[in-house]
Amino acid sequence: MSRLGFETAESFVVLAYIWSVDTQISPIPVSDGVPLAELLALFEPGIATPLGARDLQHLVRGAEFYDARDAIPDEAGLLLLVPAPQQLSVQHIADLANLAARHAAAGIVVKCSDDHVAALELLAERVGIPCIRIADQVSWRLFDSLLAQALGERRHRDDAHRDRGLEPLFALANELAEYFGGSVAIEDLGRRIIAYSSVPGQLIDRLRTQGILTREVPDSPFNDDQYRTVLRSEDPIKYPRLGDEEPRVAFAIRAGALPLGTIWAIDSSGLPELTAEQGARIREAASLAAAHLLSDIHARRTTHIPREARLRTLLDGSDVTGSELAELGHPEERGSELIVFSPAKDARQTTLAQLRSTVQRHLALHRPESVTVARGDRVYALVARQPLLPATHLVEPLLPVIDRLVGPGTLVSLPGAAYRSGEVAALRQLADRLLDTAERHGGIISRRIVTVDAVRTLLILERVEAVFLSEPELLTPGLVALEAEQALLVETLEAWCANLGNVARTARALSVHENTVRYRMRQIEEQHGIDLSNADVLLTTWLQLRARRIAGKKNPR
Repeated sequence: MSRLGFETAESFVVLAYIWSVDTQISPIPVSDGVPLAELLALFEPGIATPLGARDLQHLVRGAEFYDARDAIPDEAGLLLLVPAPQQLSVQHIADLANLAARHAAAGIVVKCSDDHVAALELLAERVGIPCIRIADQVSWRLFDSLLAQALGERRHRDDAHRDRGLEPLFALANELAEYFGGSVAIEDLGRRIIAYSSVPGQLIDRLRTQGILTREVPDSPFNDDQYRTVLRSEDPIKYPRLGDEEPRVAFAIRAGALPLGTIWAIDSSGLPELTAEQGARIREAASLAAAHLLSDIHARRTTHIPREARLRTLLDGSDVTGSELAELGHPEERGSELIVFSPAKDARQTTLAQLRSTVQRHLALHRPESVTVARGDRVYALVARQPLLPATHLVEPLLPVIDRLVGPGTLVSLPGAAYRSGEVAALRQLADRLLDTAERHGGIISRRIVTVDAVRTLLILERVEAVFLSEPELLTPGLVALEAEQALLVETLEAWCANLGNVARTARALSVHENTVRYRMRQIEEQHGIDLSNADVLLTTWLQLRARRIAGKKNPR
């Protein structure tokens, strides 16, 4: 997706930590946006025309292209750009408008023919969300640029306001720099420098100078490992001189167990080890910085990197740096559990957003470090693993809530735990496979919480079926002929295998005499050349029968 305007930071996890005893999470005030009327006034007449709802006082805080494959972000004030509404049905556009209204969107932007104007006006009036029609001759790229320019100017003013709100952090950095004798930088989880010291005579190196100039930490071969170590450590860490980088003391800024950022102080003392007083000073500074960061997050949500972006990176498995779990507040030694929710296939488009909201609210009350995203047609949640409280204890009481608030039929996959950032993508693939298998075999699987143990047999048989389909020469020819010509013998063979070769139990299962079973089994061996006295032949025969049977019981995809 293309994102324009403000990139609002995600502070949900901090609020979940603060209000974890509440049953509801209060809405967060965000920075002012641009009134829609003011935004439209920037365009020449005829370029952008409002249809239907005339309340144009909605505050626009950003814009995003609408993609039917993704959920609408939980960010108030977005303008949804719909490049191809003619490809959507009237019901689809109505669903989109309702969903946009539920997410407090500022409006939807479309191109349409004159024939569709009346329907869109009626829809906008009914839903109460502005619908903006842009002229056919205006390209989406141009409209994109105009929006970005207008929102960018307001964002610049907001950034200036934000910097004034962070002035206490600059003072804190100066105080710490006077003690350590070197430059101090306070960073958010995005490794952006949000405050720094400016004490005359402070020791500073090239890396810090470059970071202050760009307000972003420059790339370094030591970065990822250092950040991961600092965020996991309960104590300040001192790093010796590395190349042209001066010695540094680093400590994580936390709200409880949840990381908010880091403090890095260049140490000019020349001491090889961290002293007790140095440790106490940087701990105190981190505590004060946490209070200021929390206050700023409450007011504007501008300094905390979106946790959802971290989770999406982990799920995709691309551009993983290795520090993501630590940045989410998940101790690697305990691991992180992935929980995946799949709504019923006949669910409405709005269901996914409702499901994500319900899951996040529930998990945040019990696991403040939890983070959720909607991806494709499923909701993915990552929580820190607690050995004495498995994820099933979180999910079981949540399912009735989902049934009541969202609708029945949601399946949940628990694929296990990841202990490194790079392991989450494989866990996601396994979770998707578990859910796909459960959905294909709904008539066989009655459990709504799907684990590897619950569907192991089906996973094996599906893999066997795939092997037989791709390599038909592996099929036993006699058994193929038997299945095509002798249904009665196939039924007997299946019952005989299922009863582990016990003739008496096989006869009872088929409601026939034991001698009938013996006669049929002799026919199978003599007429079709299937030697069931050979254990390997018996195994491959049973696998071939079961794989075919499982394939026939699949639900339509």
